[in-house]
Amino acid sequence: MSAARTRSRSAPAGPSPFRVEAAPLPRTKFADPVWTAKGERRAVVPLIRLETLWLNTGTLCNLACATCYIESSPSNDALVYLSAADAARFLDEAQVLGTREIGFTGGEPFMNPQFLAMLADALDRGFAALVLSNAMKPMRRHEAALLALRERFGDRLTIRVSLDHHTRKGHEGERGPGSWEPGLSGLKWLSGNGFSVAVAGRLLPGESMADAREGYARLFAAEGLGIDARDPARLVLFPEMDASRDIAEITADCWGILGKSPAAVMCATSRMVVHRRGEPAPRVAACTLLPYDKRFDMGATLAGASGEVALNHPHCARFCVLGGASCST
Repeated sequence: MSAARTRSRSAPAGPSPFRVEAAPLPRTKFADPVWTAKGERRAVVPLIRLETLWLNTGTLCNLACATCYIESSPSNDALVYLSAADAARFLDEAQVLGTREIGFTGGEPFMNPQFLAMLADALDRGFAALVLSNAMKPMRRHEAALLALRERFGDRLTIRVSLDHHTRKGHEGERGPGSWEPGLSGLKWLSGNGFSVAVAGRLLPGESMADAREGYARLFAAEGLGIDARDPARLVLFPEMDASRDIAEITADCWGILGKSPAAVMCATSRMVVHRRGEPAPRVAACTLLPYDKRFDMGATLAGASGEVALNHPHCARFCVLGGASCST
């Protein structure tokens, strides 16, 4: 990644309150796609079906959050803007494969000048669409267009707003001073205008899931938001990620030990299209969390991206298997 890493004016002044408390990751872990550091066979996940296709619209964002996994910022264009024409090519493939949902992520999708065209294209084709946004100024510039899409497509369009915590202090500790009110205002605009909305949040260290949901429930009630904080599809609480912190590797035997199925892991049902700077065309990545790691590059087409995925990254363990999280609905 050659793009600059300068922070925006609203960037956090200090370390994020959402931190992974663990020892440094040993270099011997996640080094081999087949074997773990202990010599055990690494777990793999087959693609069962392409339920969700993610389109990364580009890494440029109006914010520079403290722990953004993709390092989005106002200056990072390591993933360049995806064009509507390139998106259409992958939507063609997704229709053939019977994909149900198209997810849009970034960066901030509403900063891509062609985003609304590709969003309308996905909805016109009959897909459900999930847009991940911070609901700030880039989104608010397109209120009229969004209202027209809601009128045409109703609840097939869902916008998931990143509100990192149910307190201003927690949210702005990650996203920077002055980010709380604009994000909350955008969320209230969406809810008040009848959009299908969801919220993505996080747990502070030591905060329980129950306490976090109760905190968001109080916030939603106080702000008049019609969001059920108990519904995991409407309030998604993500585990933290830090590839530099220690975590157990997932072996083939872990499925039985943990009582989990490979089918529940995100890469069993999804792929993401990315256009990396310097590459002539978009490519398919195995996972929304790993757009830069060439070990998770699955080729130039969806048809060619159906192979197994070796769980050879700390995010695979911390977020997907042990965290039980998924970016999809």
